[in-house]
Amino acid sequence: MKETKGRIYLDHAATTPLDPEVRTGMERVAEAFGNPSSVHAEGRRARQVLDEARERLAALLKARPKEVVFTSGGSEADALALIGTALARGRGHLVSTQVEHSAVLESLKLLQKLGFEVTLLPPDRFGLVYPEQVAEALRPDTILVSVMAANNEIGTLYPVEEIARLCRERGVVFHTDFVQAATELSVPEGPHLLSLSAHKFYGPKGVGALLVRGVELFPLIPGRQERGLRGGTPNPALAYGMALALEKARREDLSRILRLRQALEEGLLAVEGVELNGHPKRRLAKLVNVTVRGADGEALLMAMDLLGVAVSSGSACSAGSLEPSHVLLAIGRTREEARASLRFSLGRYTTLEEVKEAVNRFRQAVEMARL
Repeated sequence: MKETKGRIYLDHAATTPLDPEVRTGMERVAEAFGNPSSVHAEGRRARQVLDEARERLAALLKARPKEVVFTSGGSEADALALIGTALARGRGHLVSTQVEHSAVLESLKLLQKLGFEVTLLPPDRFGLVYPEQVAEALRPDTILVSVMAANNEIGTLYPVEEIARLCRERGVVFHTDFVQAATELSVPEGPHLLSLSAHKFYGPKGVGALLVRGVELFPLIPGRQERGLRGGTPNPALAYGMALALEKARREDLSRILRLRQALEEGLLAVEGVELNGHPKRRLAKLVNVTVRGADGEALLMAMDLLGVAVSSGSACSAGSLEPSHVLLAIGRTREEARASLRFSLGRYTTLEEVKEAVNRFRQAVEMARL
């Protein structure tokens, strides 16, 4: 079978294209090549770019510039939040959920090997976790709670402000992975730690940030940069691009994306045996995750790609075999159902015509995957 011409990109939850205005802005400051830690003119110019990026990002996050720590991306920000907090305390108990991003879950696995205790809260069938569950899981030795703002696979939104208030009342550090939520949700009040990644909102890859408010962290990369929390020479142009990208993303009107999602969802669910994953209402505007009953998961994903539609399975592809999504398993899908699931995620440049054509190609892919 030949690949279809006219590809349609519907995997914006995985990564977004670099916005042309952001690219131009980065090129404008790229001449500031000096080391921001150097005291000469070239270093001072680079420092100026980095400081401006930090100030602009802090304003968007309702934070002070000194509370913004630049990282290489969301995964490092998550690791610094969890491992950094735990190592600063030395011992204790951490609470999170079964449906977190792998960056959080893998950090927790490492901490368990180092002797920390971890409780992972189970979600309901929509992927939701509730403040009451967090309250019940807290112990006298609990040092940190980590609950994402929006699920990266099924789009479900979490009550992070309520959980943040609960944690502050109990004197427990609260972290939220805000990576998928940055383009749609207001910055929540209350978290001590908040993770971001620029390439999720049309910024450059290789840069992220951790918002740090009143928490002692053990640096994963020792050094004097980033207030001693993240060693290594920073990249001012990447940081500047991140700030520009988030500024533009925060100005966008979600109504268009919501209309596209409605059209996409209606088209996908009209196919027999297709079911929605995630909360039907409390969900990111850009994301639709569906399970196709009776389909071969690997064949379904390959068919979509060959038909010219870039989407994601809720699974990680390793050595040619699909591992079922831990998120879908946690909400009650069987291993077969989890493998036969697709994540569609809309973006800034997606059109209604593309959505309609993607639905048509999806119908063809389902027919091929059910043979």
